[in-house]
Amino acid sequence: MTRLTKIQGGAVPLPIDNLDTDQIMPKQFLRVIDKAGLDDGLLYDLRFDEHGSPRSDCVLNQRRYAGARILIGGANFGCGSSREHAVWGLQQYGFQAVIAPSFAEIFYSNAMNNRLLLVQLERDAIDTLTRSAIASPNASLSIDLEQQTVTSSSGERYAYPIGARHKRMVIEGMDTVDLTLDSIAAIEAFERSHFVRHPWARVM
Repeated sequence: MTRLTKIQGGAVPLPIDNLDTDQIMPKQFLRVIDKAGLDDGLLYDLRFDEHGSPRSDCVLNQRRYAGARILIGGANFGCGSSREHAVWGLQQYGFQAVIAPSFAEIFYSNAMNNRLLLVQLERDAIDTLTRSAIASPNASLSIDLEQQTVTSSSGERYAYPIGARHKRMVIEGMDTVDLTLDSIAAIEAFERSHFVRHPWARVM
């Protein structure tokens, strides 16, 4: 898989704290047996009214944010149930990264396992980026995955933390199965040495 080292594009401001996975991907869109079509359900109740008409006050329905690759969210983004469909829906809609002050733990793991980059920044930085995205919708952000930085079109730069394992997963496009297979030689070597030391533990 092609290495992903930079994400650059417009940003959608959605500063809603505790936006849960039930809101990100409502239950009626979980009936599919594959990942197709989940972009239609993304944040459905925010995007559409009870008649199915687009809400004009929703940023995702505003043409100035069309094609954005980055979502700027609020604290505890992705809380709620563990549905992986929330991650798939964000990706199908076109988002490659979500920037927020904090993320729910299970959502964080699901996202990184599917190559959706989650960037955690301090609240002050999030507020600055949100105001910029509202004032200048055509402005873009650039995320350097190797340097772990977010740079705005006006020059502000913010460093973000990420564990070495998750960083590699996103850059190389690996999931947890890939990581296990990548370590198969070390696993087999451990197994051999273990049974040399403890031969009675081997099941014949």
